[in-house]
Amino acid sequence: MKNFVSVHDVKNIDALVKKALAYKADPFSDKTLGANKRIGCLFLNPSMRTRLSTQIAAQNLGMEAIIFNVGQEGWALEFEDEAIMSGNTVEHVKDAAPIFGKYFDILAIRTFPSLKNREDDYSELYIKQFIKYAGIPVVSLESATLHPLQSLTDIITIQEDLTEFPLRTGGKAKIVLTWAPHVKPLPQCVANSFSQWINAWGKADFVITHPEDYELSEEFTKGATITHNQDEALKDADFVYVKNWSTFKDYGKLYESDPKWMLTNKKMQWTNNAKVMHCLPVRRNVELSDEILDGPMSIITQQAGNRVWAAQAVLSEILKHNG
Repeated sequence: MKNFVSVHDVKNIDALVKKALAYKADPFSDKTLGANKRIGCLFLNPSMRTRLSTQIAAQNLGMEAIIFNVGQEGWALEFEDEAIMSGNTVEHVKDAAPIFGKYFDILAIRTFPSLKNREDDYSELYIKQFIKYAGIPVVSLESATLHPLQSLTDIITIQEDLTEFPLRTGGKAKIVLTWAPHVKPLPQCVANSFSQWINAWGKADFVITHPEDYELSEEFTKGATITHNQDEALKDADFVYVKNWSTFKDYGKLYESDPKWMLTNKKMQWTNNAKVMHCLPVRRNVELSDEILDGPMSIITQQAGNRVWAAQAVLSEILKHNG
């Protein structure tokens, strides 16, 4: 594994999940693998779980993790090639990234979409420029369109809980991604990424449900069943992933925030005693009801805890193949 920015960087999802669960059982089994190595974690937007879990994962492997909040602790970066830098940006990524390549052995980047220009966001310019100019492996801690470490975590968590469900025809669980209300437009990153990974994993009957006009890009959802009927989607589900996202076609909008789409215990009666997932942070009693979050169906804390093992598995693969 050279870089980790999407599922396409992973040759074998099951093998990576197995490695992550092995680290969960024995966190320090490779505690010298990253000895005398540094990972630079660059944040262009805030983070809690991603930041902390990546630091812990690196330390479990013997690496030193250095955190840098770009724009707050350093210069505002320019990413466009051939830019005339007469505005607010002070340093070009073409100049900064090679220096990061000298300071670190792995570079981890967290960016965020503008939700203003779809073409710009979906070009993934920021993370591509770091890959182009840094000269060292790059790990996505979330980009404008994807959140691969979260999605790997999600599959790890599903794999852990699969034994609780009777095998269906073909041995597949039913996994539902459901849109949820929110107070502001959110990126499509988590929904895109979850769809991409579940489809690539190939071990689920995958259904996506959302109101009209909230279709995601077919680049990520192709292979899933898509419906606007939430109750129909939830029928016999084994796992329900709850997430808000803004519109894709008329980009970055929140047309409605219908509370009828919030998941409740009443709606969960349609499911096969499904487990409920969310990437966090969550707006209680807007996206998800207290009764779900505090009830026995929620595996959200387990899911968040697994962020460490997802990151550790990825960093381990990169260290072993780029030693």
